[in-house]
Amino acid sequence: MFIQRNVSLQPLNSFGIAARASTLVRVRSEADVRAVLRDAELAASPKLVLGGGSNIVLTGDVKATVLKVELPGRRVLQESEHHTLVEAGAGENWHDFVTWTLDQGLPGLENLALIPGTVGAAPVQNIGAYGLELQDRFHELDAIDLVTGEVFTLNAAQCGFGYRDSVFKHVAAQPGGFGLAGRALILRVRFVLPKVWQPVLGYLDIERRMQDDGVAHPTPRQLYDWIVAIRRAKLPDPAVIGNAGSFFKNPTVTPEQCADIIGRDPKVVHYPMPDGSVKLAAGWLIDACGWKGKSVGNAAVYERQALVLVNRGGTANPATGGEVMTLAKAIQTSVYERFGIRLEPEPLVV
Repeated sequence: MFIQRNVSLQPLNSFGIAARASTLVRVRSEADVRAVLRDAELAASPKLVLGGGSNIVLTGDVKATVLKVELPGRRVLQESEHHTLVEAGAGENWHDFVTWTLDQGLPGLENLALIPGTVGAAPVQNIGAYGLELQDRFHELDAIDLVTGEVFTLNAAQCGFGYRDSVFKHVAAQPGGFGLAGRALILRVRFVLPKVWQPVLGYLDIERRMQDDGVAHPTPRQLYDWIVAIRRAKLPDPAVIGNAGSFFKNPTVTPEQCADIIGRDPKVVHYPMPDGSVKLAAGWLIDACGWKGKSVGNAAVYERQALVLVNRGGTANPATGGEVMTLAKAIQTSVYERFGIRLEPEPLVV
């Protein structure tokens, strides 16, 4: 168990917000977690589980014990007639893991390429992009109870996946409840990848690439390359401009609500969903309210994608968590006043 005291969290969150943790433990094995629980001081402290730091906004110094997840490992577990089961440690970089699966000749995750963060954080957020969500390829995960030290396994139903949601984002409402925020640390995740691969298409950006390249039936690697290029063209690299990726969830509305908005704003970007609801592009709503490029202090709306808030101050004079949240709340108010829609932030606010 490697413990650090009074450590800067600025290099450990992709927004580059300056904050400090009174105690940080680098978790590289199950034994490290159990060592934390055997330590009287650490065991009594609240816990903040930190993966890649790509989906978090720090509004001040962190008093909770930060458990920095760095569990490694990637392997093929087994094959059946129709599927291949693969596993990755929670500390593995998500994009590197997606690339590795393709290198093994195992497609199925390519639509989720270049999403920042770690494998362990992916089910917490139920990450998704370009028509695919993590739950579509998820098999099960192993986690460790941060009170008892017991390891347990959850399947998809037990994870309570929703749109950018899971049981790991909720606190149990009452004793015996199943909210696992602050209660569990994911150790490893297993995915089931199809032997008979079918591309997940249908998004306008992908259709444009197919037309531009004259490809009607893309291979997994072509689809992967396109999505990487699309994301790089639209989204800022956190290593260059601090950000937490998409800051707001795309809201869903009824067909009647969508028709009402279309009546006032015919160009609104929207996607019919299988359950009959309609998903609206939050970035379009924000842009329509005139926020692109605007700022509060050193927090700003990215000029090329209104869904992304960025740190314009770099590492020397970074945006504060307060500036980020002030900007976010102003955007929420503006969108609600114009469209009657409440935008919900994606990142965890600490």
